[in-house]
Amino acid sequence: MSLVTRCPVCGTAFRVQSSQLAAHSGTVRCGKCGGVFNGVAALVEDDDRVMLEPSPQLGLFDPGRGQGGPPSESAARGLPAFLADEPRSRRARWLWGIAALLALLAIGVQATYRFRAEIGAAFPQAREPLGTFCRALGCEMSLPRRPELMSIDSSELQADTRREGVIVLNAVIRNRAGFPQDYPALELTLTDEGEHPVLRRVLAPRDYLERTRAEALLREGIGAGAEAALRVLLDTSRTRATGYRLYLFYPS
Repeated sequence: MSLVTRCPVCGTAFRVQSSQLAAHSGTVRCGKCGGVFNGVAALVEDDDRVMLEPSPQLGLFDPGRGQGGPPSESAARGLPAFLADEPRSRRARWLWGIAALLALLAIGVQATYRFRAEIGAAFPQAREPLGTFCRALGCEMSLPRRPELMSIDSSELQADTRREGVIVLNAVIRNRAGFPQDYPALELTLTDEGEHPVLRRVLAPRDYLERTRAEALLREGIGAGAEAALRVLLDTSRTRATGYRLYLFYPS
């Protein structure tokens, strides 16, 4: 059934179906001025004296649309209002951007702290800034420690002919990495005829480096592709050792 209703805002009359009015409790929106009104209460008598809009634009009231504005994105997708995404303000976007930037900065600081030795070895010019960064955090700027790139090229254990009960350990350590590395610790194990351990000793770098040059050598490390020779005297007067085992490692 076709009825005529008149917009109380602009006075424009429109023709509308009764089923449309019933579907939304009579609430309609004027297609000319955008005003929302009760179409049932504004019904007028349909006669020839009523001037109807030549191209009626009458639209049923939609809660997802603003007053006189286009339908919202949620309304266009058919979503109820409580499921609609709240529009982000410019301030919210700035806050998210700053939070993301701070997160990236924190990851960068952690990566620099974790790989500071490798970065300093790969870029020598960065060692001084990294040292300043490390001192601020209360850490040490050490050289890289990659035991898989270190090897004992040769070693020899023999008795000291001038002193009884003293043996001499001679060894050559090679750095096979393409960057300087810290001096490793050495573990020397003396064995008997049955290759059972009779004496085990851990030698820190200060134990086998020349005392007068130890500080400078530790600061420089073993250069890329370089080798370091060492000579250590050990007292074995209380043991009867016939063999030995020697390996290098970095203390954790």
